[in-house]
Amino acid sequence: MPERIKLTEKILREAEPVPGRDYQIFDSEMRGFAVCIYRGGGRAFTLDYRHAGRQRRMTFGRWPDWSVSAARERARELRREIDAGADPLALREEKREAPRVDDLIERYCAEHLPKLSERSQADQRSVMAKLVAPVWGRKLVSEISQSDVDRLLTQIAEGRARPHKAKPNNRARKLQGPKPTPVRANRVGEIIRKMFTLAVQWGWCEDNPAQRFHRRMETPRERFLSKEEIAKLAAALDAAEDRRAADIIRLCMLTGARLGEVRQARFEQFNLEQMSWSKPPAMTKQRRAHRVPISDETAAVVRHRLMLVPKGVPWLFPGDTPGQPVQEVRRFWARVQKECGLEDVRIHDLRHTFASLLVSGGASLEMIGKLLGHSQMQTTLRYAHLMDSPLRAGVDAVASAFQPKPRLVHDASAAKDRRSA
Repeated sequence: MPERIKLTEKILREAEPVPGRDYQIFDSEMRGFAVCIYRGGGRAFTLDYRHAGRQRRMTFGRWPDWSVSAARERARELRREIDAGADPLALREEKREAPRVDDLIERYCAEHLPKLSERSQADQRSVMAKLVAPVWGRKLVSEISQSDVDRLLTQIAEGRARPHKAKPNNRARKLQGPKPTPVRANRVGEIIRKMFTLAVQWGWCEDNPAQRFHRRMETPRERFLSKEEIAKLAAALDAAEDRRAADIIRLCMLTGARLGEVRQARFEQFNLEQMSWSKPPAMTKQRRAHRVPISDETAAVVRHRLMLVPKGVPWLFPGDTPGQPVQEVRRFWARVQKECGLEDVRIHDLRHTFASLLVSGGASLEMIGKLLGHSQMQTTLRYAHLMDSPLRAGVDAVASAFQPKPRLVHDASAAKDRRSA
């Protein structure tokens, strides 16, 4: 039975270490409470207790960082937890081994991201590395709350200076003030929500703190080329020296396809007899096979590329790197924008213009969704307002049926005479 004395600051200060071993001095006022004198001269407070028949020893504070009175009070709190059936040492070990957000990000990237497209994978990895991990990385997954999510998304929505370097090496990108990025905050919120949904499935937390994150207002970009702008663009493409880049832009306009789909197009995907283009799942954003009809003009571009591209090369638009399609057309597009006065037009706006022309031609929203490869009808509904003109014509036709027909004056007089008779 170890000797017990009332621990004081003086006793701890005067206690001498024993070479070759550590020893404890137990407190006479608090059962199990002691100070351990290490052979190196250090001192730490401990609490000995039994839980489920096992002898346990928990170290919870070092002297002189903790005073004797503060350590004794903490020992009383731990003793109350033990008497209530808890095992504080096991709880500490469990918390120490609990998964942290860095672990969640690693598993999310390893198991979920491979199911997405390469571009989505790269974007989400960048979000994790630059926005999430620096803020939450060392926190426990179970510690992340809804307020943490709101705070992070608010910070993202406020934006940051561009570029982030204090001395940008690109003269065209001078240091600017923060630019609000509410859409980016919404996308990050969706990524975090999915990540914590998987964390709940894996048993790493009980609920999803991002389930109902505050979504910022988004104003969809609506830029459609007019007939005059389309004519200018067509003339600029005809006169362009870079025929490869010009044909890429032309196909984007003629098919409404995304730039990445056109860049990666292969000859084997086009059936010029049935006039169709079959896009494989790996090439589409919705990760599904997408077969669409093509026009005679599109088929003419494919035949023209077939004559220009060397035999054995599968790509319609082979890149400068052997075995890869063309990677970049932004510089070409910048020149076309300046030449045609379309500085506010993106390449993706050609896809919106394609849809607007379909609407003006009487196509239904369902048909537009199929041609554009939308997996959700909600995405196609952004073009619904373009159908106002044909809808208004239909309403006017109904209204005209209820307009009273004009009556002749002599008919009214005749009717009066008949009533008098």
